[in-house]
Amino acid sequence: MLEPVTLAHVAQEAGVSPSTVSRILNGTANVTPEKRARVEAVIARLNFKPNPQAQALANGRSLTIGVITPSLNSTFYGEALSGVEAVLNDTPYHPLVISGQWRPEREQEALDVLLLRRVDALILMGGILDDAILERVSQRVPMVALGRDVRGLSESCIVMDNREGIRLIVTHLLHLGHRRFAYISGAERQQDAVERRESFHAALHDAGVTVPDALIEPGEYTEEGGRQAAERLLDSGLPFTALVCANDQMALGARLTLYRRGIRVPEDVSLTGFDDVFTSSLMTPPLTTVRQAIYDMGEVAARAALSLLRGEAVSMQIFKPELIVRESTHPPAGARRPVLPSEVSR
Repeated sequence: MLEPVTLAHVAQEAGVSPSTVSRILNGTANVTPEKRARVEAVIARLNFKPNPQAQALANGRSLTIGVITPSLNSTFYGEALSGVEAVLNDTPYHPLVISGQWRPEREQEALDVLLLRRVDALILMGGILDDAILERVSQRVPMVALGRDVRGLSESCIVMDNREGIRLIVTHLLHLGHRRFAYISGAERQQDAVERRESFHAALHDAGVTVPDALIEPGEYTEEGGRQAAERLLDSGLPFTALVCANDQMALGARLTLYRRGIRVPEDVSLTGFDDVFTSSLMTPPLTTVRQAIYDMGEVAARAALSLLRGEAVSMQIFKPELIVRESTHPPAGARRPVLPSEVSR
């Protein structure tokens, strides 16, 4: 096997120091035209290919972009990470991904590790660290937040209109004639979970519908959390005909509980999610949900991080939700569609 050509080989052949070769390569050398031409001729003859990683380290860069995600096995965050990776594949940068495991202390540890690794930029997916911490870190390293609006960093945030997404779901169910609702909320430490729960209450309040506290259960955004939350809802003994879940993963877990209890979807209970992850259309029955452009949001986050690294300005991007109606929703037995307050003047 041929020995790879190194910068030292070029320097020896050209009769100059390695540092001179390095400066000629990065355009900072103050040498005579003759010396530059001699070095460049040796580079061409030896077919020397500079190591971009070594050059980056010499310039104080790591060519890595740190990514903190709440979970590595989340279908949602996995799709967003695919979007990040697709953009970075065409650049010298590589993602370095660490999970915060839905816990603030683990998220802080992940942040500390990435900073010690001297990542060139950070992409934060969701997360529960205080805005003040993130704002301080952003003064050290460029940061992009996906899925949350960080105080002081709004220009570099990519968010979904969560309130509108839940409003679309609730309005759809009201049009079908549902008046008895239950709700499985996300991880309440997360901004998007709070926005979705508040929008759920607001949309039903506008329609003159109230939901007992016993019909609202936390599910922590996981399949197992959704399964257990659905069990608690059913054990409450309070009737409901529509079960709204704050994400598709919890809807999947809730679906298992309903199946085991002999409750049919949608004949007995209509079931909805949020996100439209790829498995949602494969559920039995396929899930009515709100579509987020998850992959696209990951791409936008990566491009924003690259823009910040180039010193370019970025601005907040708000993605609009889309209602996806599938077979998991149906009018309740014997229901007549109510007239909503917004329709009275029509």
